[in-house]
Amino acid sequence: MQNRLIIAMLVYMMVQAVLFGVGLLVILAIPVTRDAMGAIAWMIAITAAISVPISLMIAPRLTARYWHGRHGDVISG
Repeated sequence: MQNRLIIAMLVYMMVQAVLFGVGLLVILAIPVTRDAMGAIAWMIAITAAISVPISLMIAPRLTARYWHGRHGDVISG
């Protein structure tokens, strides 16, 4: 259990960075710039909350030796 949480913390940072980049591109692509600072603040909070379950879902896959043989899902195929 401890290894899973440590791996999830490391994966969280990468997932957060990717979601932040995607969210920032979406906000900057919208022509309304007067509310961009408020939208970026909300985007940071939302991506921080979304990154937790995603990283907890990815962490067991990184510790499993043969995950693809167990389940067929979107991530492992």
